[in-house]
Amino acid sequence: MTASRTDQPVRLTALADPAPGSGRRLVWLASAPDGSPLGTASLRLFDKEGQRHLAEAEVAVHPAERRRGVGSLLLDSAVDAARGDGRRSVVAQADGDSPGAAFLAARGFGVALTLVHARLPLAGADLPALTALVDAAPAGYGLTSWEGTVPDELAESYVASRPAMDDMPMGAVDHGTVVWDLDRVRAAAAAVAARGDLLHTVAAVDLSDGSLAGFTELVVPGGGEGDAQHYGTGVLPRHRGHGLGAWMKAASVLHARERHPRLAGLLTDTADTNAHMRGINDRLGYRPTHTAYEYQLTL
Repeated sequence: MTASRTDQPVRLTALADPAPGSGRRLVWLASAPDGSPLGTASLRLFDKEGQRHLAEAEVAVHPAERRRGVGSLLLDSAVDAARGDGRRSVVAQADGDSPGAAFLAARGFGVALTLVHARLPLAGADLPALTALVDAAPAGYGLTSWEGTVPDELAESYVASRPAMDDMPMGAVDHGTVVWDLDRVRAAAAAVAARGDLLHTVAAVDLSDGSLAGFTELVVPGGGEGDAQHYGTGVLPRHRGHGLGAWMKAASVLHARERHPRLAGLLTDTADTNAHMRGINDRLGYRPTHTAYEYQLTL
């Protein structure tokens, strides 16, 4: 496909998905007549039950090529592909006050969710306070943890705990319903391992019956250096009000500090309307770094 830029033609080439994972991904490369790359776009087409209406776009253009039509050509290709695949929503993310935010807004995408990103520098973590929090176990609960895929003996209970995140604030984003089963749980862990990273999960156990009451996930870079990234944290509704979220997350921080001494920090992002989780992060020493927006276009 060839289209025009303000001063020279741009060729769009469809590429093979460089990173297969959950759902299908379509990828495009924009290049100049001499073959030099100008930018890329990718479109993730979710294929799990409950999310087949949704696509996620990402566009990246070399700074020298911005405001010359390259990004618009790439985004148009992604949106057209989503529409042609029968999707009803396309989402994309951009940092606040960034060129990407202005670009998406100008092309009809509206802000559907505001995310507050925060970081805990491990060198400055209050280890005595975190240890005291973990040691003060809520009555009737215990902790368990694992690396990689959930152990077989906990698999059924862990799958049953995954809906703990179903009611977390998600703004106006049309995310649909994420349906978790054992295959999906194992596939998610396998995807982290395939890229060379380590998934560590801490879970709260209801001691009355041995079932899992909640969980928190942390993904550590394969080399054990740089910053690790928190994934999901959730507590089942019937177990809320006992401080399990802060308890599990504090345990995760201490484990990361001990198991990976070269880690620099831990990253997390939380909806600005999720006052409870933001309060937990503040209590544990996380400090906001920047704000990002999830944009959405209804097709």
